[in-house]
Amino acid sequence: MALDKNQIAKRIARELKDGYYVNLGIGIPTLVANYIPEGISVTLHSENGLLGMGPFPTAETLDADLINAGKQTITYLPGSSFFDSATSFAMIRGGHVDITILGAFEVTEKGDIASWKVPGKLIKGMGGAMDLVASAKNIIVAMQHTNKEGQSKLLKECTLPLTGVACVKKIVSDLAVIEIVEGGFKLLERAPGVSVEQIRAATEGNLIVEGEIPEIIV
Repeated sequence: MALDKNQIAKRIARELKDGYYVNLGIGIPTLVANYIPEGISVTLHSENGLLGMGPFPTAETLDADLINAGKQTITYLPGSSFFDSATSFAMIRGGHVDITILGAFEVTEKGDIASWKVPGKLIKGMGGAMDLVASAKNIIVAMQHTNKEGQSKLLKECTLPLTGVACVKKIVSDLAVIEIVEGGFKLLERAPGVSVEQIRAATEGNLIVEGEIPEIIV
């Protein structure tokens, strides 16, 4: 049983540590804000100028003037601060973001990421992706393991324009939790009911399997 988007986000949220400053990319990563583990305090950073982002709003807390970098409405927590995007990017480029969680079109076994452009398709721009992958201390990718045609998105080499080189540390897909290590994709956990053989068949890059692989707790 492959993980759905919320289950991917929930699993990634368990990677967060107390005191972290965290940037969430658009798509699945924005859902991580809803699954911050109890007992830890993290500060969510949005490159459009907010430090202290909260979970998505309910109908009662909705404020159309409060949005994240993906133009989604959000909430903010007590003690939050607002500032211009130049200041926000200074925080990113200064190395003050502990972990960045991004979506991706493709990731290679060396940790390269393609996440901002599909040639021939209209895009809004690269946003802060290139700054984030160049400056964050830790990068986790949330993604589907294969595309709509069933072709692997975990590759030996990216076919799309790169966002960053050798920067991704970990991937949480709908099929598995994978760490980028020397030599390839190291399989850490598998989705409930998904076999190692299924993950290997869905992974073009070199999949490293050591010992028994536990199922992801969802």
